[in-house]
Amino acid sequence: MKPINNRLTTTISAAALVFGLQGWSAASAQEVAPAPAAPAAEATTGPALWKVADEDTTIYLFGTVHALPEDTDWMRGPISEALASAETLVTEIEDAEMSDPAMQQKMMISGMLPEGTALRSLLNEEQTATYEAALAKVGVPAEAFDRFKPWMAGITLSVLPIMQAGYTQESGVEKRIEAEAGPDKMREALETVGSQLAVFETLPQEAQIAFLMSSAEMVDDIVPMMDQMVAEWLEGDADGLAELMNRGLTDPQLAEALLYKRNRNWVEWIESRMDAPGTVFMAVGAGHLAGKNSVQDYLEQEGVTVTRVQ
Repeated sequence: MKPINNRLTTTISAAALVFGLQGWSAASAQEVAPAPAAPAAEATTGPALWKVADEDTTIYLFGTVHALPEDTDWMRGPISEALASAETLVTEIEDAEMSDPAMQQKMMISGMLPEGTALRSLLNEEQTATYEAALAKVGVPAEAFDRFKPWMAGITLSVLPIMQAGYTQESGVEKRIEAEAGPDKMREALETVGSQLAVFETLPQEAQIAFLMSSAEMVDDIVPMMDQMVAEWLEGDADGLAELMNRGLTDPQLAEALLYKRNRNWVEWIESRMDAPGTVFMAVGAGHLAGKNSVQDYLEQEGVTVTRVQ
């Protein structure tokens, strides 16, 4: 596998689906190219689990992968017991909102350029050649994403190889957790689809195009890198996962928008929730619980003790 060389793809593009943002871009990718089955991954230990607790409140912190190969074995150790003990399941976005057809249509509309503007008209000659070559590698016609804004094209171009390799949202952690939790637990969400869309909608066009070009230049490396990242997650190696993700996270504006600002917001939510008794199982993209400026890092800066459970 070629080195990443300061590309954004590992953290912003591919991981927007599986480790960061809660998988809302997969629908557009599946419309372009349905995925074949992929071999299931196997865990030898188990994904990492942390908790924050005081005398009457416990909040479990579990890092999810929004899409996985079918039948991936990850529900190990105390994860199931922690989930069963919780009265409330907290995710990035409520499952009902993600599943709403009207909301899915809103996502697609948000990612569209104004009528009469084509994506390739925003690129110079060299960028166009690189972009079209990447589309050809994933079997997509050059004009397929001409209506997409650069950020939407960048995400979709990154997600496509993963979906083609057999990763699916139906096999993702959130689906399993929702099923295991059952209908009786209370549900809360840290964000909305609109707030997640705003992460990209507020990026300047220049940053969006840089993001798109990173996706195009790294299209051959996305699947091997994702396989490696999932292996680190299955082993519970948060430091290894952070190293892989941060290797390409060199743009401070994107890092702040996608990860750090959201992590700080969630820390405020956790500190506020600690004032109420009960047990909470908080499941968010694993990229938010890995490395410097993670949720745990910010909690500890606030003087809150975070304990590793698994």
